Amino acid sequence: MTNKAPRLDSKKARRAAAHPDRPGERCNAESGRYEPVVDRRRCEGKGDCVEVCPYDVFEIGKIAEDEYRAMPTLVRLKIWAHGKKTAFTPRADACKACGLCVVACPERAIELAAR
Repeated sequence: MTNKAPRLDSKKARRAAAHPDRPGERCNAESGRYEPVVDRRRCEGKGDCVEVCPYDVFEIGKIAEDEYRAMPTLVRLKIWAHGKKTAFTPRADACKACGLCVVACPERAIELAAR
């Protein structure tokens, strides 16, 4: 399903940590209290979330065919143009709500949700 992307890019992570709009609890939340939610209609699978997440929550992989087919035509075209790649959160339980992924995502496709 998913392919491993490059891991933590400390320079990107520091830049995201300094972002004034960074949400969350700055890595102080108990693991599993929050989870990152990826909007597949917006995600282009660039992997910035993977590169800034200190808890290894994200992976980049191909969107499932049934989910892809359920998208509106223009969204499918965009997803196809980006190789049908998207972010997945197989280790969402490790999230500590630092918010780095939210501000690092160039498509603004991630938000933190309280569980």
